[in-house]
Amino acid sequence: MTAACPACAAMPPVEDIVVPAAQQFSLPTIHCAACIGKIERGLAGLSGVTHVRVNLSLKRLSVEGPVPSQRLQSALSDLGFEAYPLDMAALNTARDDQGRALLTRMAVAGFAMMNVMLLSVAVWSGATDATRDLFHLISAMIALPVVAYAAQPFFKNAWSALQVGRLNMDVPISLAILLAAGMSLYETLNSGAHAYFDAALSLTFFLLIGRYMDHQTRSAARSAAKELTALEVHTAERLTAKGTETIGVASLAIGDRVLVPAGTRVPVDGTLESDNALMDRSFLTGESAAVPVASGDFLRAGEINLSGPFTLQATAVGEDTSLRRMAALVETAENGRNSYTALADRAAQVYAPAVHLLALAAFIGWVVATGDFRLALNIAIAVLIITCPCALGLAVPAVSTAAISRLFAEGFLVKHATALERLAEVTHVVLDKTGTLTRPAVVIPDGMSVGDQSVAKALAQSSQHPLSRALLTALGDRVAAPLTDVREVTGQGVEGHWGDQIVRLGRGYWLEAPFDGLGLRIGDKPALQIEAPEVLRDGVVDALQAIDLPCEVLTGDSEGPAQALAAQIGLSVNAQARPEDKLDRLNVLAESGEKVLMIGDGLNDTAALASAHASIAPAVALEASRNAADVVILKESFAALPLVLKVARATRDLSKQNFTIATLYNLIAVPIALAGFATPLAAALAMSFSSITVLLNSQRMRRVK
Repeated sequence: MTAACPACAAMPPVEDIVVPAAQQFSLPTIHCAACIGKIERGLAGLSGVTHVRVNLSLKRLSVEGPVPSQRLQSALSDLGFEAYPLDMAALNTARDDQGRALLTRMAVAGFAMMNVMLLSVAVWSGATDATRDLFHLISAMIALPVVAYAAQPFFKNAWSALQVGRLNMDVPISLAILLAAGMSLYETLNSGAHAYFDAALSLTFFLLIGRYMDHQTRSAARSAAKELTALEVHTAERLTAKGTETIGVASLAIGDRVLVPAGTRVPVDGTLESDNALMDRSFLTGESAAVPVASGDFLRAGEINLSGPFTLQATAVGEDTSLRRMAALVETAENGRNSYTALADRAAQVYAPAVHLLALAAFIGWVVATGDFRLALNIAIAVLIITCPCALGLAVPAVSTAAISRLFAEGFLVKHATALERLAEVTHVVLDKTGTLTRPAVVIPDGMSVGDQSVAKALAQSSQHPLSRALLTALGDRVAAPLTDVREVTGQGVEGHWGDQIVRLGRGYWLEAPFDGLGLRIGDKPALQIEAPEVLRDGVVDALQAIDLPCEVLTGDSEGPAQALAAQIGLSVNAQARPEDKLDRLNVLAESGEKVLMIGDGLNDTAALASAHASIAPAVALEASRNAADVVILKESFAALPLVLKVARATRDLSKQNFTIATLYNLIAVPIALAGFATPLAAALAMSFSSITVLLNSQRMRRVK
């Protein structure tokens, strides 16, 4: 069964509300180019729509034109797609300026490096005196501005570290670049035989490659906490002595009476004043079945009203609502996971001080031995360059980029910089059930005629109930029958008139049928039962058997569906788990030393996804859940899930091999530099060779099966 998302509510239809020129919707069920074409063609014909654009990677729809949100949702529902409006003002819409800046600096450094190397050829070929000095001056005019511009990321990070009295990998990098450029300028101004501008530029260029690759492994997605904020209701209908007034949710106070129209989300926590209602609480429990409530029952912000309009009295507003508390849980969990120290950072804690001490020892040693400060400084610079952590800087990003490309080709999108390192450390797997291991499926009966299917679609598209959504998907492109007087009966189903016949879609007992599930009744004919089972996703059983780790399932569903799943997959399944329960279970496992992989799809899983040591979400998950996860499964099948763990472990192994390569290179090259046999230029060439070796070793990732 398909659960309605807590974002599926639009603003209530109020004539004096100004409709924005561009509206954004989340479309979690789209999966291919055909979906894009169907939506764009379907909406383009609506009166008032001026532009429609679907982004498949973000699963987002942008519509321009003065068209009410509810009308767009209704049109998308008729097309068979769920649409959840988003408040884009609550999202971070900034472009990837950092990535663009790194790419620009890398291009400038590479272009300048090639030009200076061409000038160096003339010097290497035997140019002397004034000619040599001219080429050195031209090289300086090219190199110095480029170094000042392109190496800024290293300079800024190094300065930030030094300001707080610590060292990082960028301190020796910055020192090597500055000393190479500064010493080259000194030699040039004093008609020296050697200048090393090409060394400073090549060092900057290769290090920028590593920095850009590292940046590309980071998620471009937004914070899950901000996505949760975007799913909130931002207007409400407050009841007053004069009637109703549309106000911002932020203006509601405890004790206010609020009207919640059919199909919309509850804006604040409160108690039901109406006699009864039917609610979708899937964002909290993960259970797709509608929940009947009675007068006096407690309702939470974000729940969906699946019945007629009702009133509630606000008991919690603003930061105190359930939805805001969940967002706070997610934000806290994200901050905890972001404190994870990457492998390269742990290496830098040891490597950076050692490099400085080594260069300082070389300088002091040669000054004492020869008394020649210029020679001692050249040797110290050569030591800094030859030990410069370019290979170390590339060790992890090179492997991560190869691994991420490999996983993307297999249908997995890696979104977090340290995701693969954390996935390699996982010792326990926790999974959600509904929407993760199972998917909604309505089985159209063999005896249902074309006319019956048309009536069923017309009734289903008039309801927000999860079963109605699933039925629409099953009926596909079937043309809806022309019905009149369609209305939804609270807790029962939908009825209308088809010609002179009353037609009903809903619960069996309401249709006077001997079954309790979903059914369709046309006129006086016996009701036709429509099976609506949950089915396992393709490849689930094989994937769980192939994962060589202990697994368990936590679900908000009741005991019946939970135990049915347990029998199918052979794992322990804990039912009726709230978001807090899932988070508590992960904390218990973490305290016992387990490093947990969480796999889930709903808002009720978001805090657990953000809190887990590593996390995965399917592409059909809500946007907040996808953004909280480290990896998103782009395919419907789970068959390739074990590959993620294998690639993660291979990433860890290859990264360690790259560190070994860099270490061996240093063991060979450093004594040569200390002995004075390596000029800064030779050191830069040696450093480049080690970097290329690391890059080639990283390509072995493609062999992982």
